[in-house]
Amino acid sequence: MKSNHKPIQSFKIVQYLMTIYRQRLTRILLPLAVLAFIIWEAGRELKNFNLARMLHELRRMDAMFLIEIGLFSLVAVAAMSAYDYVIRHHFKLQIKPGATFRYAWISNTFNNVFGFAGFTGAGLRTVLYKKSGVPLGVITSAVVFLSPVVITGLSLLAWGAIVHLYPVQPVLDAHPWLHWALWGMALYLPLFLIMQRSKRYATWFNKGEGQLSWFTISASIGASLLEWLLAGLTFAWIGTHLLHELPLYAVFGIYVIAAIAGLISLAPGGVGAFDIIALLGLQMAGANSDRALAVLLVFRVFYFIIPWLIGLVLAALEMIPRNERLSQLAETGWDYSLNAWQKVWSWPGQFRFLADLGVWALGKLVLISGVVLLLSAATPGLLYRLRFAEHLLSLPVMRLSHEISVIIGIMLVVLSHGISLRIRRALRLTLILLLTGAIFTFTKGLDFEEALFLLFVALMLWISRSRFYRVSAPLNRHNILIWGGLSLLVTGAYFMIGAGSNTPFMRHIHAKVHLDFFMNRSDYGVTAVFSLILAWVFLTVYFFLRPQRSIGKLPDAQEVVKLKEFLERQGGNLVSHMLFLGDKYLYWTKDDQVVLPYARSRDKLIVLGDPLGPKELVSQAIQEFQRFADRYALTAVFYQASPEYLSIYHENGYRFFKLGEEALVPLDSFTLTGKSNQALRSAKNRFDREGYSFEMIQPPLDAALIEEMRHISDIWLDGRKEKGYSLGWFKESYLQLAPIALLKDSEGKVIAFATMAPAYDHGQTVSIDLMRHLPDTPNGTMDYLFTRVIEWAKENGYTTFNLGMAPLSQVGQSEKALREEKLARLVFQYGGHFYGFQGLRRFKDKFKPQWEPRYLAYPASVFLPILTLELVYLVSKRSD
Repeated sequence: MKSNHKPIQSFKIVQYLMTIYRQRLTRILLPLAVLAFIIWEAGRELKNFNLARMLHELRRMDAMFLIEIGLFSLVAVAAMSAYDYVIRHHFKLQIKPGATFRYAWISNTFNNVFGFAGFTGAGLRTVLYKKSGVPLGVITSAVVFLSPVVITGLSLLAWGAIVHLYPVQPVLDAHPWLHWALWGMALYLPLFLIMQRSKRYATWFNKGEGQLSWFTISASIGASLLEWLLAGLTFAWIGTHLLHELPLYAVFGIYVIAAIAGLISLAPGGVGAFDIIALLGLQMAGANSDRALAVLLVFRVFYFIIPWLIGLVLAALEMIPRNERLSQLAETGWDYSLNAWQKVWSWPGQFRFLADLGVWALGKLVLISGVVLLLSAATPGLLYRLRFAEHLLSLPVMRLSHEISVIIGIMLVVLSHGISLRIRRALRLTLILLLTGAIFTFTKGLDFEEALFLLFVALMLWISRSRFYRVSAPLNRHNILIWGGLSLLVTGAYFMIGAGSNTPFMRHIHAKVHLDFFMNRSDYGVTAVFSLILAWVFLTVYFFLRPQRSIGKLPDAQEVVKLKEFLERQGGNLVSHMLFLGDKYLYWTKDDQVVLPYARSRDKLIVLGDPLGPKELVSQAIQEFQRFADRYALTAVFYQASPEYLSIYHENGYRFFKLGEEALVPLDSFTLTGKSNQALRSAKNRFDREGYSFEMIQPPLDAALIEEMRHISDIWLDGRKEKGYSLGWFKESYLQLAPIALLKDSEGKVIAFATMAPAYDHGQTVSIDLMRHLPDTPNGTMDYLFTRVIEWAKENGYTTFNLGMAPLSQVGQSEKALREEKLARLVFQYGGHFYGFQGLRRFKDKFKPQWEPRYLAYPASVFLPILTLELVYLVSKRSD
């Protein structure tokens, strides 16, 4: 019997909602909309917040408490591994318990910091478990199995709030929408228990293996309850320590409501929604707003940031192949042939596996170091330390240390970009600044916590020094504006925090306390301006007045001779003759058996055509060139790549965009006879009758002819600039290298010319290169000139004549074409006002060519529209 029930996916409204949800923009806007709503709701309560007092509360925290809460936070995060042990047992994964714990720590800590609705944790689990040999189907089932389980524990805690185990009513009354959120979360657990007994759940979440056992269900809910309970206790412990007036159960209840709000927002770690609701709840419970915010910051650092940094190190170690890691550990064995001093000096280099700590993270640590220095300088120090420092040192030394700390902080913020790019020069300067900053942040007020952090970051950089291999990186206006703006922003923040904390802090100090070591508002302003200027002057001198780090030198006469000999021996391609223009660098590799001609455009090295040399060496040559480009933080791109080499480019990580097609005329079949060639035949006969003559001149050319051609070229350009790179231009030394076709009128005056470009394939192919004519030439001039040149090539034994590219020809024809190629198709069809794309294609079609596609090969990391603009700029400028 045929059922009349339609599946739910068949309803139009469901399809519409699913389509909306699949859009990436919606996934981003939904959390932002929720966050905006919460901030709007909480705007009035945040008006009384004082940043200076909050920072002062943080600096007064007891060191022993920080150690205790740090250890408890690590235990709370470690408890989240219970999820992975449940799926390890349920799916019978052949993974050791220690590896399970590491995978859990990495996945959970990254998900806490970055995970939208658990996607980050799911992705990392997939990568890590697959690396251990677990089949992808099993991994997917395990990840899907976890998705409905993780919030069951929070649902249990929501029932605790409903039955008044902890007081949350004031928060709910202030924001009625939280009633719905609380009841929705509470009802999730019974719905989950009902759902997991259904056949659909067994199909989707249990790999089709029937209903879950009650042991697995209980263990899953227990793991979830353990996660949320320990996280809440961590928050509550911090809250009761900083807010002595609030009991543990009251702070815990606020955490539950805030966690529900954060979960609804879908933001990573509930950032925004969790913090606002927790802050409002603590204030309603009677807490001071500044101390309440201090609770949130401490919780974020100890429960999220510190475990994530540990997870980052574990992830770096996991990504090293096991056999390589063992061999590296073996290298750390004690070698009795070395004395103790050699051991101390070489120790970090032996632990090379530690160098795999993500350089991206190191850059962010350096950025944080700069912010820490500025924050430390902006906030008042502890009185007993300041008194002791004043007796130990002197007030001028403390003030000087303060100003130097600000300068170093600004420079570290800027240098963090160089650390992320792995630049050796940035590493050396950063190490010096970190060590110097540790000294001066200590002497300005005995702030040993900040000094230890800077020394720790310096140690991490030193251990990872082998990862810094780049000689330099492109420095353009975009980078200067970004990092100049960022340094201005952090300096402004230093001034606002410092100046803003001065007055409120002074009110809390006894009138008899000596205040000479405290700065007033104007002192902060002077220090901010002076430090920013001095930091940028120093960085400018350091980076701009250094020895030039050139990526190569343009070929001189000796290298041109070497290139000629290479092309005669190894052969070339259709663009090889362009290399004699002298505007492209030559990268020689594989014992000079392969050469790659390239030019630089911003942060790209753009190779013209395919690498020249034996095809079996091309792949290795490309890899070596990629490493060469990477040393300068540049990207290798190949322009006008031919179909013959696409598989090689693909193997080396390149994508493709079709640039157009090259018109190649097979000379053995070229003829002017027949009806289809009547237009060309008529043009040739007409020009012959009218006394026009064709002549092919071989170099060397005399000066008079050069000047006559220059005159034609200048008139043809009509003030326009010559183009370059992939196009020839009027350059006397270049014109002297190949034959030139001349078209003369009946009086013997040259009215048009075209230069030839040999392909260096032993006389098989010749191309037309530079074409210029006077503006008053009769219609059909180019038809006649091209026809005569093709006949000359055929008579001189060539087999193929290259008419050149038809840009964007046959691009984006398929319905499955890339969006960029479809856009290029529209430009080809409707861009005739700017460039005669279709007219050029029709003109070359007269000669019955065979069309061969040409491609742009570019890495996936490159944004194609930006690359296109860079190519346009490169071709539009000419290097003499």
